Amino acid sequence: MGSHSRIAVTGGAGQIAYSLLFRLAKGELLPGQTLSLHILEVSDALPCLEGVRMELQDAAFPLLHEIIIGSDPWKVFEGVNYAFLVGAKPRLAGMERKELLGANGKIFQEQGKALSDVAARDVRTLVVGNPCNTNCLIALHNAKNIAPNQFQAMTRLDQNRAAAYLAEKAAQPVSCVKKMTIWGNHSSTQVPDFYHAEIAGKPAHTVISDMHWLENDFIKKVQNRGAEIIRARGKSSAASAASSAIDAMRAVIEATESNDWFSAGVYTQNNSYGIDSDLVFSFPCEVSKKGSWQEVKNVVWNDFLRDKIRLSEKELIEERELIRELL
Repeated sequence: MGSHSRIAVTGGAGQIAYSLLFRLAKGELLPGQTLSLHILEVSDALPCLEGVRMELQDAAFPLLHEIIIGSDPWKVFEGVNYAFLVGAKPRLAGMERKELLGANGKIFQEQGKALSDVAARDVRTLVVGNPCNTNCLIALHNAKNIAPNQFQAMTRLDQNRAAAYLAEKAAQPVSCVKKMTIWGNHSSTQVPDFYHAEIAGKPAHTVISDMHWLENDFIKKVQNRGAEIIRARGKSSAASAASSAIDAMRAVIEATESNDWFSAGVYTQNNSYGIDSDLVFSFPCEVSKKGSWQEVKNVVWNDFLRDKIRLSEKELIEERELIRELL
């Protein structure tokens, strides 16, 4: 990437994007680097997006040199180096999972094609819009000119939540929690792996000796936190999702700290864990040098983890079969 970068954000008038755009404009992803924001929204929401553009202007961010808005991904994505695919249709009352997957799948099919045609060849893409693993699979299959390893689905919010709960239980700063892995799907089948997490350099399950809490309360809390937030505030996670999106993108463009790794939903082709080879599945990952991530190998599953991880894999296979015609 050069000294000036172009960053695309979709769903620009939505809650997550509203939190994300101002942090990007301030330089939190690329400190000290000038940038252009390319913001995509459906045509009906462009008046609202115009208001967001005005606010970005009025904040007078020194690093923000240009704001491009529109509803045509072939125009908005032109030349972008980073893409945050945030916008997706929410699940409505009475909507079947197949309907949600189909409606959102068409959005990510089109956006994958547009990125393939007009984005920079080294574009890094993070899919946030749910169901993000399968939406990411659709996007990367339709981006014929972009390598699949340039895509990831966001499980960093789940990782951050899990790390925060372990830290709280252990009465330690969250910075002490390392190697927090989320396996599988960003859904209620995800597997927060406390067995391989560390707290202040020690295995988390030796620092927190309450195995009943770890195997039950902790996992359920991570799996269901999104629904808990909706019940509490009447809206889905926005600021925490935006913060985690920056963490997720930064993780694949900066070298990983020693003795740590991060979680990301990545394409499973040639994975070392025997997961079906055509899914987007969350693994522990690391970057040994800037811009080149790889899956962390040889993380051993016990029976407890294996059974839960296979259930998440099964769910992702079922989702893939529901959107097969979009790949």
